[in-house]
Amino acid sequence: MLKNSNALYAAFKAKDARFDGRFFVGISSTGIYCRPVCRARQPKAENCTFFSTAAEAEQAGYRPCLLCRPELAPGSSVTDATANLVHRAARMLEENCGSGQSLEEIAGRLGCTARHLRRVFTAEYNVQPVQYLQTCRLLLAKSLLTDTGLSVLDVALAAGFGSLRRFTDVFKRHYHLSPTALRKRMSEEKGTDGDITLALGYRPPYPWENMLKFLAGRAIAGVDMIKNNTYMRTAHFITTGGKHSYGWVRVGHKARKNVLTVTVSESLLPVLPQVLARVRRLFDLQCDPDAVYEILQSMNTIRPGLCVLGTRIPGCFDAFEMAVRAVLGQQITVKAASTLAARLVGAHGAPVHTEIEGLTHVFPTPEDLLALEGPLELHLGPLGVTAARAKTIHELARSLAEGEISFDLCAQPEETIKKLMTIRGIGSWTAQYIAMRALAWPDAFLETDAGVKKALPPCTSKERMKLAEAWRPWRSYATVNLWNSR
Repeated sequence: MLKNSNALYAAFKAKDARFDGRFFVGISSTGIYCRPVCRARQPKAENCTFFSTAAEAEQAGYRPCLLCRPELAPGSSVTDATANLVHRAARMLEENCGSGQSLEEIAGRLGCTARHLRRVFTAEYNVQPVQYLQTCRLLLAKSLLTDTGLSVLDVALAAGFGSLRRFTDVFKRHYHLSPTALRKRMSEEKGTDGDITLALGYRPPYPWENMLKFLAGRAIAGVDMIKNNTYMRTAHFITTGGKHSYGWVRVGHKARKNVLTVTVSESLLPVLPQVLARVRRLFDLQCDPDAVYEILQSMNTIRPGLCVLGTRIPGCFDAFEMAVRAVLGQQITVKAASTLAARLVGAHGAPVHTEIEGLTHVFPTPEDLLALEGPLELHLGPLGVTAARAKTIHELARSLAEGEISFDLCAQPEETIKKLMTIRGIGSWTAQYIAMRALAWPDAFLETDAGVKKALPPCTSKERMKLAEAWRPWRSYATVNLWNSR
């Protein structure tokens, strides 16, 4: 439980969105726990207990509020996820709650033993990893029951429960309500067309238009696009059992509720937690904008308005796709790089049926490119890709396929940057850019970038690096602010 209850109660009373997801409030008079932004009748301070996670509140015997819906709260910030083993483990548990991976497997990916992970996780969150995982599954199931028309069995399987009976037993034990009873009590309309729409929360303000503008400029024809103020793309996942899941994702914005709406095709239901995790990463939903602005507001002494509260890092949905596009974009325009990427997809991407006009292919995997006969430059050359770029893409694909380089939550950004730079054709700019977007690293800085140089007063690269020291650990956000200021 969290200390300093007076300050936390004040934030709860003010319904301060800055604290959403930072703590949860257990209310003894009702037996429920809420987000600090909950609009229900304010409880007395003596009836409130404060918890750092939803899992901790549930282990204390509280059940989630049906009004504020704790499953919609944003998670921990990206700086925690890169710097702290426990926070990275928590994000992995959220992302893999439906995959059936054991704690031993997750600990192995993080480079530690399951025993060590249990010890440090419990010390940080006051719950064991298995309890945290169970809460992730329950909250995902609760969201699916509330917002979709999926059958209870489909909900159970999508949330990672092995059987309907086990799901029902656990749900009743924790929430004192059966899954079907919860569905009857909720009034929201549910989808009936086979698509699945859920909501993901963020801490406001959120620059939706800026994010769409950035992504639109880098969209790959056939793979992703912006239409009607909505982001849409194809998706391809390989499950732990080796099965392939193809489908599409559509992301919209509900500013009044501080959420993004995520609609996925029913074909992606078996990998729903991974889909949601990638959307969070793409749109930087874990960001704590006030913490970032507290450090970066000094940028406004260089030029008023240079740093804007709420700026996010545009991440990526498919790390290999983004990395290849970064290589293709070296020394050419953004538009030209999109053209080359579209040719690559048309020639070597797998066709997928989406029922959305313009979405026709998924980007090729590293294995797809490595399986082509002969040198890769023979296949990419006719598309307009230089031999040097083709060799770089081949080496990048090989490094990822053989596990020499990883873009998942286990990766250490500084070490990954060093490994990337050992690939001929990948320099500091490309490696930093990939780390920023694929690894969600908050402290990358592209001192040689043309946009960065243009936004700052005339100075050398060393002087720009020295200037950026004051912006640690948020130099990636500083970079995006500089891009946006042009």
